[in-house]
Amino acid sequence: MEQAPSGRQPTFSEPQKRTPSEERDPAFWNDMAHRDLDRAIQLQKLNLNVAKNVVLFIGDGMGVTTVTAGRILKGQLQGQPGEETVLAMDSLPHMGLAKTYNLDYQVPDSAGTATAYLSGVKAERGTVGVNCRVRNGVCATQKGNEVNSILVLANQAGKSTGVVSTTSLTDATVASTYAHSASRYWDTDANLPWEAVQNGCKDIAAQLVDSAPDIEVLLAGGRQNFLPQNIPDMEYPNRYGTRQDGRNLLEEWVTRKPGTAQFVWNMDEFNAIDSNKTDYLLGLFEPHHMKFSIDRELDSAGEPTLSNMTQKAIQILQKNSNGFFLLVEGGRIDHGHHANQAVRALHDTVAFDDAIQVAKDMLDMQDSLIIVTADHSHTFTFGGYPSRGNPIFGKTDYNFGFELLDRKPMTSLLYGNGPGYSLSGTREDITNIDTGSKDYKQQSAVPLAHETHGGEDVPVFAGGPMAHLVHGVHEQNYVAHVMKYAACLGEYRENCHTQREPRAARGGVAVRTWDFKTKIIVLILIVNLLPYSPIDSQNAMHNGKR
Repeated sequence: MEQAPSGRQPTFSEPQKRTPSEERDPAFWNDMAHRDLDRAIQLQKLNLNVAKNVVLFIGDGMGVTTVTAGRILKGQLQGQPGEETVLAMDSLPHMGLAKTYNLDYQVPDSAGTATAYLSGVKAERGTVGVNCRVRNGVCATQKGNEVNSILVLANQAGKSTGVVSTTSLTDATVASTYAHSASRYWDTDANLPWEAVQNGCKDIAAQLVDSAPDIEVLLAGGRQNFLPQNIPDMEYPNRYGTRQDGRNLLEEWVTRKPGTAQFVWNMDEFNAIDSNKTDYLLGLFEPHHMKFSIDRELDSAGEPTLSNMTQKAIQILQKNSNGFFLLVEGGRIDHGHHANQAVRALHDTVAFDDAIQVAKDMLDMQDSLIIVTADHSHTFTFGGYPSRGNPIFGKTDYNFGFELLDRKPMTSLLYGNGPGYSLSGTREDITNIDTGSKDYKQQSAVPLAHETHGGEDVPVFAGGPMAHLVHGVHEQNYVAHVMKYAACLGEYRENCHTQREPRAARGGVAVRTWDFKTKIIVLILIVNLLPYSPIDSQNAMHNGKR
């Protein structure tokens, strides 16, 4: 047991009751380790198939601490202590870490990171679907520097494509699949600055309708950026669209599609969709972002869960015999953290993991690659000394004695900065506060109106064809190349799943080593170019006598 600095013996409040009795038997842990080892040994039989389907799950803001706390919450929602729970993402057999910094910032945003893991190149913070030559917010630098996402490459290869998110359809992560913009904030024409208009940049919502690849399934929030300012929202009559150009992009999207296209905005319409008879589906369930998972019951019109949307998307996309690419984003994990509201963030993490399980259940992992990762983390911490099974949102049950200098209780979940601060000079006494309330703001050290992202590496989980390529620590843009290589897309279309020629950096120039055939040809050329020597003359005379 930990020893308090004061020399007093700290105590816990009945932790023994929360530890499952079978875990007191050493055989329990040995048997578990044996099973894990057997599974690990089997992973030596690598899945080298071509990935017909690729599903990329992005937990926006889902750092390692969020995964751990979300795991405990999921178990506790099922009546267990929580720590022993296995998430759907945990069960994917391969894992690595990704470095998340943007080209210009140590701690990144969701736009530059999305460009990295979707298109394969790092970029500046705030830029969408463009390379590192584009300056954030400067339209004049954008032309000619657009980059294709894996969604675009999948579309070009004849695969179906889809995007599912709990954020707005024009938000940074999902926009990076189809749009190119020097600023993530140019999501509607009303937000285009004079410089962007003069230099011909188009807003993100308009790009989806006018120039995006042919995406079959789009399910998210964000109706307002597709409706003109004089048209009220269908769910909230007092709210209007944001567009100044008068275009109703929702109607345009439906009418332009060659097959059966449907637009839905509530749960009844979503449930009525027959996947077998629907070629294109656009569902936008809120004017801006969708509700937090824990707040869904507040929507009188109803909203599908992330699992519902993932299931519907796969049902529609898998009709294509060539396969599909699907992006699924748990986008509001990030928003909960920004507000220092761990309850909202972690319930969305559980909903995100439920969606991963749906995909695993629906797809054959022999030909379907599933990757789960995050764009960045947050200043979210999990500490103290709570006993086994302590409620994840509760106050720590460790009796610190004099170690807690202000003699006030603490929660094990805290933030490094954000709105959960106190400016009174003393920490708030939370003795009588319900820290499990969805509106409770966990305490933070530095007072900020909005909590910031974190800069540490994020986990990358993978299963399916070529999933073993996810290992160790890599730059975040490596994720895009793994997906492209596994599915034979883009620059890997011709030589995927073959021994790639290694590259060595020499003097800042990438030099490709020669293969065997090239070496033979070069050797013959060298021999033929050598000066004629006496030895050659003697050999020639000798051959002539023969």
